[in-house]
Order: sequence, then structure tokens, then C-alpha cells
Amino acid sequence: MLSLPPISSRSGATTSAAPLSQREKAAIVVQFLLSEGADLTLADLPEDLQTALARQFGQMRHVDRATLAAVVSEFAQELEQIALLFPRGVAGALTALDGRISPQTAARLRKEAGVRQSGDPWDRLRSTPAELLLPFLTSEAVEVAAVMLSKLDVAKSADLLGRLPGATARRIAYAMSQTGAVTPETVYRIGLSLAMQLDSSPDRAFADGPEQRVGAILNLATTATRNDVLSGLEETDSDFANNVRRAIFTFANITDRIDPRDMPKIVRVVEQSALVAAIAHAQTLGDEFTAAADFMLANISTRLADGLREEVSQLGKVKTKTGEEAMTAITSAIRTLQETGDLVMRNPGNEEAES
Repeated sequence: MLSLPPISSRSGATTSAAPLSQREKAAIVVQFLLSEGADLTLADLPEDLQTALARQFGQMRHVDRATLAAVVSEFAQELEQIALLFPRGVAGALTALDGRISPQTAARLRKEAGVRQSGDPWDRLRSTPAELLLPFLTSEAVEVAAVMLSKLDVAKSADLLGRLPGATARRIAYAMSQTGAVTPETVYRIGLSLAMQLDSSPDRAFADGPEQRVGAILNLATTATRNDVLSGLEETDSDFANNVRRAIFTFANITDRIDPRDMPKIVRVVEQSALVAAIAHAQTLGDEFTAAADFMLANISTRLADGLREEVSQLGKVKTKTGEEAMTAITSAIRTLQETGDLVMRNPGNEEAES
């Protein structure tokens, strides 16, 4: 056991120092590494160890060269003797195996061991589908809902807010104006509580709800197939059909769901040949599709719009398959921009909900 060098008392007498504790040694090693410019991620330590280390730091004063050399030497010798280091406990094991075992197995082990997912709970919530977060906005206090929307990505928050009745959305929006004095600790505890509720919910075979899965398939289906399926769903279950319609985004929805200011960034990421084919095909499909094509042309530069019109007139009628593929290229680009947070789509039917 290492000992501190003799310490002079106030009277000047020399007293024997007690052996260094493991916490004192740890504090010395950490301070030495920090002073040498090491980038230590102490946040990965359990909270009780972080607290103990911080308190030990507050009690330390100075260490002479001989003591520092002895502590560092002992630390180095212990490191040399370690061949393998396993994580401690089920929580550490799940963290180490993250991405290497299935999410279902990890969730089951976490529940059996009574441990929560490590790391920032808000990272977990940001990666959770909107459908699983939506119930929190109606079951939790409006203040909790306001904090949740403030911490999520803007695109996801806008999506969630748009799914709520107008009165509820307005109450949450106002509550967000009152969150300026909320402490980081409160925000963390709210995130932890919501993440624990997710952990306690039954395992799901599918990450998305049924309306999202059906909507995603119909997004890529032909117009005829999509209309036929929606008509059948309307006859069988009108509520489910309406939810599927909300999950669908097609070329005809551009007029209602895209902000005119976002149109230039959309056309920049789509091949011009696809733009021309989509516009040409849309003009043969009826009023909704023609309106969407006109909306596109009206909200981009005049020079580009004139060029597209000229190419459309030269192209003439396009094959149905070519036109459908071109319109899908545009809607896929919009979906990608939405997922990256570069675009926020308006929610269909929100005006009715607010009226």
C-alpha cells in the first residue's frame, strides 16, 4: 500500500501520513491523465462512481513527485496484468453487445434484469417511431409534452403536433413558451421516465403501426392500385382508411403538404429528366395531379420553370410506367429531406382539426 509523504502540522511537527486509499489513487491517476491532455469519458462510469470521484477531487490538495511516480507506476503495472476486461453487470453487457444481438433479445434481457437502456434517454426517444411517442402527448401533463417536443428533432415534433386535435396542440405549444426555466436535471428525469415507460411496454413485432406499413407500401404502388386499395379499405374500415391516407404521401399531395419555400431544395435533388416526366404525366391524370405540377412550377425560379415547361411540351405524352417512376422519385426525395430534418411536411387534415 502506498503512503503519502510526511505532512507538516500547523505547529511545524512532522506526522505520519495514512496509506493512500483506492479513491485517492484514482483521483491522482485521473488528474495526471487530464494534465497530460488525455480525453477521458468519465460520463460512462456509473453515477455513484462519478460522484465519489468528484468528491475525492474536492478533498485533494497536492501530491509530490515521488508519490505521483509510485501511483502511476502501480497503475501501469496493473494495466499490464489485464488481458481481457468484461463489462460489469447485465447493463454493461448489453451496452457492449449493442448491435450484435437482436433488439428483441436485448429488450427481454433488460426487462428480466430490471435495468434500463444506458446513455442519454433522449437519444432513445429520438429514435423511437412517432406512433409510439404520440400517446405520451395525451396521457402525460401538458408540461411534460412540451419538454418532449422541445427535445425531439424538429421534423418529428412537427409531425406529432400535427396529429393532435387543434386545442391540444395549442395548449402544448403555449406550454413550450413556459419551459425557459426548466433545469437540465428535470429534462433528464422526464426523458428517463418516458424511456422507462417504453421499456415496460410489450415487445412489438413491427416498429411502425399498421397504417404506416400500409401507407409505405401504397406510396410506391401505382395510382390505380393505390386508389383501388383505399376504396376497399374505406368500405371495410373507414377510420383505418383515413389513418392510411394520412400516412400516404404521393405526388398529388405536394400542393397541400409542402411549403412553397421548400420547393427549390426539392427540385435540386431530383434529376431534371424525372421532373420533366413527372410533370408531363401529372397533366394527364386529373385536377389534383395537374395542380401539384403547377404548384411545383410556380414555386421555383422562373428560368427553371420555363425550361421545364419547354421540355414537357417537347416530350409529349410519356408512358404510364415512366411517369409513375418519375413521380415516385420526387416523393422519395421529399421523404429523404424530411428524414434528415431539411424539410417539414404539413399534416393533412390539421386545419379541420383546429376548426
